Amino acid sequence: MLTGELRSKIDNVWNAFWSGGIANPIEVIEQITYLLFIRGLDEAHTREENRATRLGKPMERRIFPEGKDGIGKGGGVAYEEMRWSRLKNKDPATMFDIVSEHVFPFLRRMADEDTAHATHMKGARFTIPTPALLAKVVDLLADIPMEDRDTKGDLYEYMLAKIASAGQNGQFRTPRHIIALMVEMMAPTRKDVICDPACGTCGFLVVAGEYLRDNDPKLFHDKESRDHFNEEMFHGFDFDATMLRIGSMNMTLHGVDDPDIRRKDSLSQDHVGDTDRYSLVLANPPFAGNLDYETTAKDLLAIVKTKKTELLFLALFLRLLKPGGRAAVIVPDGVLFGSSTAHKAIRKMLVEDHKLDGIVKLPSGVFRPYAGVSTAILLFTKTNSGGTDHVWFYDCQADGISLDDKRNPLLPADKLGPRAKLDAGEHDKNNLPDIAARWKERNGAERKRPRTAQSFCVPKAEIAEAGYDLSINRYKEAVPEATEHRPPKEIIAELKALESEIAEGLAELEAML
Repeated sequence: MLTGELRSKIDNVWNAFWSGGIANPIEVIEQITYLLFIRGLDEAHTREENRATRLGKPMERRIFPEGKDGIGKGGGVAYEEMRWSRLKNKDPATMFDIVSEHVFPFLRRMADEDTAHATHMKGARFTIPTPALLAKVVDLLADIPMEDRDTKGDLYEYMLAKIASAGQNGQFRTPRHIIALMVEMMAPTRKDVICDPACGTCGFLVVAGEYLRDNDPKLFHDKESRDHFNEEMFHGFDFDATMLRIGSMNMTLHGVDDPDIRRKDSLSQDHVGDTDRYSLVLANPPFAGNLDYETTAKDLLAIVKTKKTELLFLALFLRLLKPGGRAAVIVPDGVLFGSSTAHKAIRKMLVEDHKLDGIVKLPSGVFRPYAGVSTAILLFTKTNSGGTDHVWFYDCQADGISLDDKRNPLLPADKLGPRAKLDAGEHDKNNLPDIAARWKERNGAERKRPRTAQSFCVPKAEIAEAGYDLSINRYKEAVPEATEHRPPKEIIAELKALESEIAEGLAELEAML
């Protein structure tokens, strides 16, 4: 958890960029990402130096080579001078020259190294306009402690949240508490291989990693599970190079050494090498778009013939998952009840050919102020042999935050999210803990709940009979309102009194005439 002092320091960094002429929030965080990467390289090099000194051996891996870079006069600048610890003490003009003319070419050359983050530095561009702004930002960043993994991760998440609050780029972020709910429901284990084929800033992968750290205290005790966590567990695809840089940095700062974060157009490229590879898919893919058949991956069209991105992504998830693999993904409501042949085909496939586990209908304000579209969380298991028995439904009415454009918290911070301990009466403001708890009982007590409850189960046969309609309103029953009727004698007596009053009034009127 970030302290108020740290938040203030980050706000100062952000404000420095804005006052210095960089107003695009994506560009701000991209430049911060580069500077944090430069700082991280120096820290890693220092650790390697200390290790070599302690063991009395040569350094196994030099991040900053010996000698000069060969750029410019006199053979260029020494790589040692490009280290963060040296740069931060230089005068603004010298610092600006070294960073723009030497450090960034060095970062781009690092793309040849076999690490995801170095690969994403291939297109690194330095856009800080003045030496004064660079010096100010470096001073501010140097004052922020980065030794603790939790602090580093929280710091970066706080900056990413500013993308959403800034406006037009908020579509890149799924609300953190919704991600936490989906991860909680899927309960990843140390054996999982997790994929988000529309990863953006890697929020789902980060939260999955944090869940494992919190719930598997012996995760890093043996080399096999430690290496799997750092190198094999996390996979993310995106076709936006900026998002890949930001996402891979997010993973690095959250303590994942070498995640597989790569550039890929998930719907246009065939999936050789990724088919049947992953045991868990977590995603909130872009939807409400259309692709041409010519530009859509043929292996996806073989699953469902459609141009709609939301249906193609469902086909993609089925393609990527290995048999037995699970998925928790966000879809627009239209996927649940759309009447086109493709809509019906993909729903029938989930119910008949695989195991559709559950559907959580989300409030329509969850993605405000950027979108008011109604969405749902779809939870299923790839089996290739059916297995759907009952489908569990939950009608989420509140996520702990106001559902208007302001999205203000309705409860204190410790009472938000799926793990919150709520007091009586607070459920109406935050349904997420209840969703997580009832999900675990979907094969037990939940089967007995009436259709008037907030959650209930529907047998597969009934869903098939309804044409595979998966909208919760198709099966939910309204609670009949209790109406109190007055005794008939009381009503008759009242009518007689009224008649008598009217008769008396008429008599008085006749007398006056």
